[in-house]
Amino acid sequence: MVFKKFKQWLGIEGIKIEVLLPEKIDLSDGQIIGQIRFSTMHTQRIARTKVQLVEKYSHGRRKNKRMSEFVLGEVFLDDEFMVYPEEPHVIDFVLPYKLIYSNMDKNAVNGGFKGIFAKMAKSISGVDSEFRVEATSKVSGTALSPFDRKIVNFS
Repeated sequence: MVFKKFKQWLGIEGIKIEVLLPEKIDLSDGQIIGQIRFSTMHTQRIARTKVQLVEKYSHGRRKNKRMSEFVLGEVFLDDEFMVYPEEPHVIDFVLPYKLIYSNMDKNAVNGGFKGIFAKMAKSISGVDSEFRVEATSKVSGTALSPFDRKIVNFS
């Protein structure tokens, strides 16, 4: 009995969440439309869900490689609801975001002569960005919050 309560408090065998995104998302849209699927083995209450778009920006090579992460958009879904065993619950979300451009990125996007050199400089410098959507939910009565991450494929 105590072990069961301890597992529930840690979120073991509790709520599982899955971020569902379209295959391709247009970078210029300024928003991501997706869904989150909740499933569980035991009845539990979702108190709050946070969804973020995070950019993992890396530059440099080998020993000089540096990484930074930037939150480009964030939305809080404050609707409380119950999730029951054998009954997945799906909610929709719209995540607005604003991209952060360096001077080199601006030149690459604008194209032309400067754009060609900017793209070459980014390649030589080992500049790369990876985008992901992260969802975290607060579950009543648990210490650890379930989360999921999905890589975003921008077109």
